Amino acid sequence: MNEFKKEVQSPTNDVIDSGKGFITSFLFFMVIFFIGTLVNVLVG
Repeated sequence: MNEFKKEVQSPTNDVIDSGKGFITSFLFFMVIFFIGTLVNVLVG
């Protein structure tokens, strides 16, 4: 048996963790985009 499989640090699914990371980074960049768009509209 693989030695790394015996003591797993996090028993959660990797797909869920990567999905959380993708959604978090997507929301972060979406907020940055909307802030830039709002500044662009207000400044003119």
